[in-house]
Amino acid sequence: MTTFMLADTTAGKISSQLTQLRHQMGAPAVGMVLTLVVVCEERDQYDSLRAATEAAREHPSRILVVINRETDEANRLDAELRIGESSPGEIVVLRLYGELTEHADSVVSPLLLPDTPVVAWWPSRAPEVPSADSIGMLAQRRLTDAKNAGDDGVCFLADRAKGYAPGDTDLAWARLTPWRSLLAAAFDQPVGAVHRGVVEGAAGNPSVPLLAAWLAERLGAKMRVGVSNGPGITAVRLAIDDGELSVVRGDARQAVLSRPGQPGRNVALARRQLSELLAEELRRLDTDEVYEAAVKRLAQLYRP
Repeated sequence: MTTFMLADTTAGKISSQLTQLRHQMGAPAVGMVLTLVVVCEERDQYDSLRAATEAAREHPSRILVVINRETDEANRLDAELRIGESSPGEIVVLRLYGELTEHADSVVSPLLLPDTPVVAWWPSRAPEVPSADSIGMLAQRRLTDAKNAGDDGVCFLADRAKGYAPGDTDLAWARLTPWRSLLAAAFDQPVGAVHRGVVEGAAGNPSVPLLAAWLAERLGAKMRVGVSNGPGITAVRLAIDDGELSVVRGDARQAVLSRPGQPGRNVALARRQLSELLAEELRRLDTDEVYEAAVKRLAQLYRP
């Protein structure tokens, strides 16, 4: 690994140094498929960068980490460049001071890989309307995380629905992929009409009402949210003509799928790491209409 520090620098000097380091390391940028811009606070940068680096093993990327520091200091840009770490791409950690914190896009724009997609990710706090943010306007995909956005992740998701734009998504949705896949597979066999249902999970977990909203949207049935001890989502119970179809997870690794008149079947349903969620979202750069419908239904059902 080669690490290079640039204090009180400019985007132009960073770009030149990246080119020089690539030649020294023999690692051309042509193999990278996207630019991932991570906008985070100093306290979040270690975990966020680790997740982005692990995801980049599947999606070779130039990772730009934007950290806004003290706004009352003189304008300054410090940069840390890393090449040849555990990622096949490049990592640039940018620390902005003074008025630069209000113009992060002017620093990021010259560092974007040409002719490749841009994905923006806010691991914790995110702008009210990501697509209207200066960094968000540079990106084709914009990722937020309601789980880490504050005390009320459900309200955060409802607000995302109000300002939704094509390309927006939230990692609360990626956390639902195994649940959605399992529930969709459960309907491969005819089960009859679904009359109502409940999604149970830890209090305040935004994925719980989001899954309920998706089921209400897809099944046309009334869904409610129940509180359990967690972790995460613990059960989905659907009332059907012959009884109840349920998926119950008790240990965060395995669940039991039950149908009327059939013995329960053990199925793998493990909770996933942050890097896995991020890698999943980087696989698609088009609009996710299913997420759009689900988050907008959640906003309709949610009452603050």
